[in-house]
Amino acid sequence: MKISYSNIHSDLRKQIESISEHHLEKLNRLLKSYSPDLVLLHGCFDKTPHTSQRYEFSLNLALPTGTLHATGTGPDVRPAVKMAFAEIEVQVKKHQQKLRKDFLWKRKRGRPTLKLSEIPSTD
Repeated sequence: MKISYSNIHSDLRKQIESISEHHLEKLNRLLKSYSPDLVLLHGCFDKTPHTSQRYEFSLNLALPTGTLHATGTGPDVRPAVKMAFAEIEVQVKKHQQKLRKDFLWKRKRGRPTLKLSEIPSTD
């Protein structure tokens, strides 16, 4: 997986990379069927002006089968990054379910079994 970040100050870059390590491992497990050269992850960071001190982190994940986009906002860097990665993980799972056509595979329900006390007698 190729990873790039933009619009991030050097002091925040180390913090964001340390937070995102665990989430990147999870994404690599989910995307192991794709060639690592074809998967591109781009993160962009933004801090709103003086009035509301909110952080926004957006992720773009380019796969051979489509592109996914997620954003996370929070009062600090950590919750914004966690929220964005959580959203992108959900989108990846849903995207893979659509590719596998899971919605077409109906699972058979088990037949209800009758107990001896429920069987009508012939007497």
